Amino acid sequence: MYLSEAYLRKTGKRSKANIIYNTSLPVLFGVKKYADVLWEIVKSRDLNVNLRHELIEVRPDKREAVFENLDNPGETKVFEYEMLHVTPPMGPPSVLKGSSLEDAAGWLDVNKDTLQHKTYDNVFGIGDCTNVPTSKTAAAVAAQSAVLDRTITKVMKKDKPDKKYDGYTSCPLVTSYNTVILAEFDYSGQPLETFPVDQGKESRIMYHMKADLMPHLYWHGLLKGLWGGPGPYRKLMHLGMK
Repeated sequence: MYLSEAYLRKTGKRSKANIIYNTSLPVLFGVKKYADVLWEIVKSRDLNVNLRHELIEVRPDKREAVFENLDNPGETKVFEYEMLHVTPPMGPPSVLKGSSLEDAAGWLDVNKDTLQHKTYDNVFGIGDCTNVPTSKTAAAVAAQSAVLDRTITKVMKKDKPDKKYDGYTSCPLVTSYNTVILAEFDYSGQPLETFPVDQGKESRIMYHMKADLMPHLYWHGLLKGLWGGPGPYRKLMHLGMK
């Protein structure tokens, strides 16, 4: 939504476009601090946001998308479109379904603190397949990997896990071609920011973090087991207070 608006503005076509964002969620973003800033951007850029609207049908021949109002089931609204960008429904991997590893919803059933399976002590989970109550991001995987590295070592030595995953995750919210709001938060939905500045603002520096630094951390750090998230750096930058 934000990049589409920025592109149309950049190419001089913004005045001819009506940008609509429909989401089935009751909020624009799950953490209030960042949601408040995003709402300000939405209003200043004349973007139309409809919460609790779920896509139930697409009529490509008529270029129509049908949404149901989840606050009033059965009530639908038809939106005409020239370009439709849809995020499809997502769920647990099929390999877990019907197995003794899954929870009632089909996710790997792990302890949210240790990432150890609740039934099988020799099974551990990481990333999108687990039922830990946090956003499924690469940043979450990195932080989880640091916990699992120590936890699995402890379990193999017949010791009890002593390191807990706090739910850390990060969503770099790209709001233009040169700005990002770097959202970082924990299980409780409280900001858990790495840098000693207010990250709840659009920032060019955070944009370069997202565009230039994070790909290197992913390809050369996370995938090689060398990046366990920014936890140690956060403590350093906040003088051990976070």
